[in-house]
Amino acid sequence: TSSGVFLLQMGWGDLGAFGEPSKETPNLDQMAAEGMLFLDFYTANPLCSPSRAALLTGRLPVRNGFYTTNGHARNAYTPQDIVGGIPDSELLLPELLKKAGYINKIIGKWHLGHRPQFHPLKHGFDEWFGSPNCHFGPYDSRERPNIPVYRDWEMVGRYYEDFKIDLKTGEANLTQLYLQEALDFISKQQASQQPFFLYWAIDATHAPVYASKQFLGTSQRGLYGDAVREIDDSVGKILNHLQQLGISENTFVFFTSDNGAALISAPKQGGSNGPFLCGKQTTFEGGMREPAIAWWPGHIPAGGVSHQLGSVMDLFSTSLSLAGLQPPSDRQIDGIDLLPVILQGKLIDRPIFYYRGNELMAVRAGLYKAHYWTWSNSWEEHSKGIDFCPGQSVSGVTTHTQEEHTYLPLLFHLGRDPGEKFPLSFASEEYQQAVERISGLVQQHRATLVPGQPQLNVCDQAVMNWSPPGCEKLGKCLKAPESDPKKCSWPH
Repeated sequence: TSSGVFLLQMGWGDLGAFGEPSKETPNLDQMAAEGMLFLDFYTANPLCSPSRAALLTGRLPVRNGFYTTNGHARNAYTPQDIVGGIPDSELLLPELLKKAGYINKIIGKWHLGHRPQFHPLKHGFDEWFGSPNCHFGPYDSRERPNIPVYRDWEMVGRYYEDFKIDLKTGEANLTQLYLQEALDFISKQQASQQPFFLYWAIDATHAPVYASKQFLGTSQRGLYGDAVREIDDSVGKILNHLQQLGISENTFVFFTSDNGAALISAPKQGGSNGPFLCGKQTTFEGGMREPAIAWWPGHIPAGGVSHQLGSVMDLFSTSLSLAGLQPPSDRQIDGIDLLPVILQGKLIDRPIFYYRGNELMAVRAGLYKAHYWTWSNSWEEHSKGIDFCPGQSVSGVTTHTQEEHTYLPLLFHLGRDPGEKFPLSFASEEYQQAVERISGLVQQHRATLVPGQPQLNVCDQAVMNWSPPGCEKLGKCLKAPESDPKKCSWPH
């Protein structure tokens, strides 16, 4: 069985199947109607790079090194000047799938470190078309270089220079390039009868949002909606391609997101997190509960809806299971195999851990969620207009100082109160029973936790994308400044 994982930045409320009122995602809605919708599916972190590291290792970011210890409970990611990346000691899904003869391709954003030792082809992928970082820019090539786009081992150009993104109109044809790459890769593997793993990690809905010409101005939701419509159209074409090649019944496909919609770029470039509180950057539901759809015609009963507590880390264990492989036994794996859930409708009891940097912020068990810490962002940032919960402040919940609730966690019942607005009374029996259960899970988790070496502590301008491999052939090498490593500052 081949498998495909589609990962992008979108909110839980961005799809028609999840109740988005403009109903502009017919292909994803059909994918849900033909497959299984997960309503309680989570990412491993409210930011992109730690979530991607978690998906590919099956391990929480605090274990795989994708976190910082610079300041308590800080979110950190992999900008151009980060020194760290995915450690060699981590085993990535494509490395393991190789043992079963899989050919592995990543299309789009890698975001697990951009220095040569972190290159995806050194960590199990056979092919890559995409970029190590997000499409921020354009940069001046003196203070910082434009982000390279790679084909396999070498760069083939840079964003804004060779791969145009018009920031005024939002026009870019990148999603079309990424779509064509996917279709060609699938055709090639089908022709050679090779099982494959395709990781389609596009970033059109990440601000600055972009879409290609034929989609611009077509959505009721503005440019963000245009990008969503193009992604939806692309997913439809990929699934259709699998069907036309006659391999859809041998291909497991999963669609999800690396974090909730970024409300800081709302309303013009922000998505929807449905009924949930806040968005990207936070450990409230809006930051970490994701849209998720599993599709495998002939195997997954159509129209299924699951309330299994799921995680992007489960895609690691589930993909290994599909390939007939066991997860590595020499390390803690946080993902579970979802096949019994998907194929037999089972429910597996397991908690969800909500981390922010080096701190366990909250835990969900069943329908209860206990917050041990609350924090959206600092008063200082908030007063400058940086707001991760616009129009959604909940007194004592969306706090602007880091509030500790270790001894009396804030408890919510997510069935009755998905928006986390009404904490349960500390005196109630319901509170005491739920907290007792969750406290046991936390103690168990902490007892076995061996944090990885933090990769996101040190920044250095000299390690930016000045002279990536292949730059000489293109005349695109830039002179790097002197090395000057510093502690990265992570304000939130």
